[in-house]
Amino acid sequence: MTATETQPHEQRGRRRARGGVRDVVALALLPLPLLAAMAPLAFAGGGTRRWFGRGEGQRADAQAAKDAAAEAFYELDTAQRDLRISIEAITAADNSPAARKAAADYEGLGRRIDEVSGGYITAVDSHDLDRDDLDGATMARARADLTRAREELNRVKGELDRFAQGLGPLLQSAETQLARLAPAVERARQALLAASNGLDAVRAQGLRADDLAGRLAALGPELTKLNQGAGQHGVQETIRRADEVLREAEAVRAEAERLPGRAAEIDKRLVSLRTRAQAITTRAGQVDPVLSELRRRYSAACWQDLQQVPAQAAQSVRQAETTLREAQRARDEQHWADATSGLATVRGLLDTTDEAVSAAGDRLQRLDAVSFDRQKEIDRTRFAVRDAQRLAMTGRSTPDPRHAGPLDEAVARLERAVAGLEGRHPDWWHFLTETEAVRQTAAGVVQEIRDARGGAGSGGGRS
Repeated sequence: MTATETQPHEQRGRRRARGGVRDVVALALLPLPLLAAMAPLAFAGGGTRRWFGRGEGQRADAQAAKDAAAEAFYELDTAQRDLRISIEAITAADNSPAARKAAADYEGLGRRIDEVSGGYITAVDSHDLDRDDLDGATMARARADLTRAREELNRVKGELDRFAQGLGPLLQSAETQLARLAPAVERARQALLAASNGLDAVRAQGLRADDLAGRLAALGPELTKLNQGAGQHGVQETIRRADEVLREAEAVRAEAERLPGRAAEIDKRLVSLRTRAQAITTRAGQVDPVLSELRRRYSAACWQDLQQVPAQAAQSVRQAETTLREAQRARDEQHWADATSGLATVRGLLDTTDEAVSAAGDRLQRLDAVSFDRQKEIDRTRFAVRDAQRLAMTGRSTPDPRHAGPLDEAVARLERAVAGLEGRHPDWWHFLTETEAVRQTAAGVVQEIRDARGGAGSGGGRS
């Protein structure tokens, strides 16, 4: 016992001593018969007070042990409550093996806490320190039991503190996730509200936007789950759901904002493609006279592949017009995706038809030009081959076989094409396709040489 603990006992002893003096003085003033009658009581009472004085110190020690154990129990209970909040935050935000292990370890600590708490409660219930008939041995046992309970409580409290310190990284990560939770959910809600307002604005312009309304309605169950909170669905899952709702709602809002412009663009394209179809129909009617001129002036090999152009053009235009009507109907019904798809089909049909119709006039023009002056085409082709040959010989005494072979074959091919023009009805179209092929071969060799030299130059620079 410390000096501080002994001071109250010394003070109580001095008070009892002063009380004893007063008792003696009072007895001296009593009549003799009464003094004689009270003598045995005074002897017995004095003896009891001296014994009680020694027991009071033991009782105070036991009470101090009880108070210390109660304080340890309170500290352990408080630490457990704080740790439980941390564990709940971790398990709500993190489903990793480390988080699951932390939760399992906490459960094990909880069992030990229950065990030592039960021991403390048993010790308290086993010793009633307020009873007057406690002897010294009983109070000593009480002190020992309560001290032991306090030590066990403090030992487990130390384990709990060390465990809590080890949770630092997990808890920090969980707190980061929890800090993201509320803003993520709020952003998702605001995005849904903005998408809804955007749809209302579009409908006010007479556009139904049924597909966008359906996509927005499909987010209703997701919003319900967001409102149910992370306690039911977990922090990470709730954040993931909030992010998905945000993306989809923003996409709906953006498409709703673009919808009036999209409708106007579709209307513009409908008019443009309808006009273009009419123009191609007019031009297709001019193909037959061109074909007649080709038949009259050139051999069949020069025009026979164009024989079906008028019929094919008419069929393609009819198909384009039918698809245009379907696209118009889809636009009127505000099926925007169908309208856009139909317009793309029409454009493809008209592009193909336009090329076929143009091919007849271009063929006649090219045949007229080469039949009038073949040398211009020959010189143009020979220049392309010679240019490739010069490049192949640059910096070399002999050409690379990979380049020389194709160029030699190109020269021979040109000579054969020129020789094929002899006769009464030369195949001018074959001659033009051959010279075009020779020029393409020469251009391919040039590109290959430049690529190889460019790569070598880059490699040398790196070394």
